[in-house]
Amino acid sequence: MGEPRYPFVHVDVTAEEVDETSALLFELGAEGVEERDPTTLVKNAVEGKVTLVAAFPSREEADAAIAELDAALSPRYEEVVGDAWRDAWKEHYKPYAIAEGLVVRPPWEPYEAKPGEKVLELEPGRAFGTGLHETTRLVARAIKAHAAEVQGKLVIDVGCGSGILALSAIALGAARAVAIDNDPEAIDVTRENAERNSLTSRVEASTTDVAALDLEAPLVVANIEARILIPMAADLQRRVAPGGLLLLSGILVPQKEDVRAAYPDMELLEAPSLGEWVLLALRKAG
Repeated sequence: MGEPRYPFVHVDVTAEEVDETSALLFELGAEGVEERDPTTLVKNAVEGKVTLVAAFPSREEADAAIAELDAALSPRYEEVVGDAWRDAWKEHYKPYAIAEGLVVRPPWEPYEAKPGEKVLELEPGRAFGTGLHETTRLVARAIKAHAAEVQGKLVIDVGCGSGILALSAIALGAARAVAIDNDPEAIDVTRENAERNSLTSRVEASTTDVAALDLEAPLVVANIEARILIPMAADLQRRVAPGGLLLLSGILVPQKEDVRAAYPDMELLEAPSLGEWVLLALRKAG
């Protein structure tokens, strides 16, 4: 038997086309879609564009997807042989200040905390969320900015990925976190990271749908995508306690007004941006 082969389809899109094209790739059978742009560890192929890298179960399914895609996207097949690529990104993942006074470090990188600093040890594993992406940093910084509201309170993390935002909230003073994601692997990784930081008793992670949660919290965070945040608006707002804060991320700057319009009953406190991304900090009426 030869080495394993992993089929991928690469396409080049504008930032505005990312969500729609990612959804199309999933419809065509992709098992996962990675975004590459000038801010990511692995750079994109075409300057001024975002390269989407879609993983497919087989070469045949990848070729079938390419046949369905618009030629203007420059769809192309690429293949990775062997497993070494799975750990190649680790050499670029170093301790990083995700917010002022809060450093995230991978398990393989030692880091000595400076006075007043808190350190989270995080292994993203198979889930999204190292803290390097702008969308994650925007939320962590917003939690830090509203740390007084977090002290001793419950936080709900919707679409938790690696659990980085739930853990960051606890590091910044929250009493506990409820973390949910529709991907069972993300839940496993979140639990592993909670255990790694001796926070197992303070993080409850599950695949419970946000609509099925029977609780509300003074802080709810959702770092997902605009195309999901919009239809999810009513369910997310119900999870926020009266007077509480909702932090929405995963929003490209041109999508800001569309997402804002989905939450008309909440007050917009601020909308900080980083690169091509923007965060909406919304307040529920008391």
